[in-house]
Order: sequence, then structure tokens, then C-alpha cells
Amino acid sequence: MKIYTKKGDSGTTALYGGTRVSKNNERIDCYGDVDELNSWIGLIRDQDINKNLKTVLIDIQECLFVTGSILATPADKKTLKNGTQRNGMVDINENDVKLLEDEIDRMNDSLPPLTHFILPGGHPIVSYCHIARTVCRRAERKTVKLFENEPFNPSVLKYLNRLSDFLFVLARKLSDFLQAEEIKWIPTR
Repeated sequence: MKIYTKKGDSGTTALYGGTRVSKNNERIDCYGDVDELNSWIGLIRDQDINKNLKTVLIDIQECLFVTGSILATPADKKTLKNGTQRNGMVDINENDVKLLEDEIDRMNDSLPPLTHFILPGGHPIVSYCHIARTVCRRAERKTVKLFENEPFNPSVLKYLNRLSDFLFVLARKLSDFLQAEEIKWIPTR
């Protein structure tokens, strides 16, 4: 398989099903941000962290690939002409959201209560988590906009929302584990 096809040289790319669209299409923008997020999570996973956490991060990365495939599939390509769903279409579901919630609760149970906003930073891996969180929020905003125009499975929106929460709590958990200082944001201006 060749890596380059030259089909995108004119600024277009194909969605699932073959429809060609501009590379600045709303769908492409959404799954581009999801792809960027997946790369940041890969960077977090590559750090010296707990093996169980690495397993959770791999699960998240797989869910982000599923999310990308959902975002790359126009509504008219998900249903066959006879009205049945296309076989093999992967999806995000409530179990994926629940895994994130369970992990958030597990990590949060051992952390001191959050009384203020905190400034991102304290250790490189903590900063990676915060960068991933902000990329996740950007992907979520763009995905919400796409959803408003072309609805798809709403579990994708829930998943991205919960994932940004997970990444915030993960940053706090890693700060705690690494004994990195969490600097509270106390407005002085």
C-alpha cells in the first residue's frame, strides 16, 4: 500500500463512502482535532507511568479512532438503501463513557479536594495532560458545531466531554504522585 495517492494534492480528501470534500471541511476539522488529541495521549502514554493507566490510555486512543471514523462518515453513508444499518460500523457507547467516569472517580477519591482553579504545569507530564485536555475541549467544541448541523450518535459528545474531565483529573493525580506543586489560581488583579 502506498502512503501517498496524490488525490489530495488539490486540497480535497475523501470521507467514508468516497465523497470528496475540501480539507477545510467541518468534518475534517473535527476529526483532525481528535487525531491531534490522540497523538497527545500517545505522548502521555509514553511517559513513565503506571501500567494500568497505560492500558486505560490505549482504550481511550482506540475510542478516539472510533470517534474519528464516526466523524468521517456522513449520515447518508451509515444506512443502507434498504434502511438497515451498515454492518461493521463501530460506535461509541455508554460503556465507553462509564469507563472514563469510573477512572475519574477512582483517581479523584485519593486526591485532596479541589478548592480553587489550578494553573497548568508543575511537571512535563502534567503539562502534557493539560495540553491534551485543551485539545480535547477544542475537538469537543467543533464536534458540537458539526452535531448541530449533521447529528450523529450523541455518545460522542458525552465521551469528549468526559474525556476532558478525565485528563484534568489525570493531571492532578500525576501531580500528586510526582509530588509536583499545584499552584492555585487566586485572582490578584
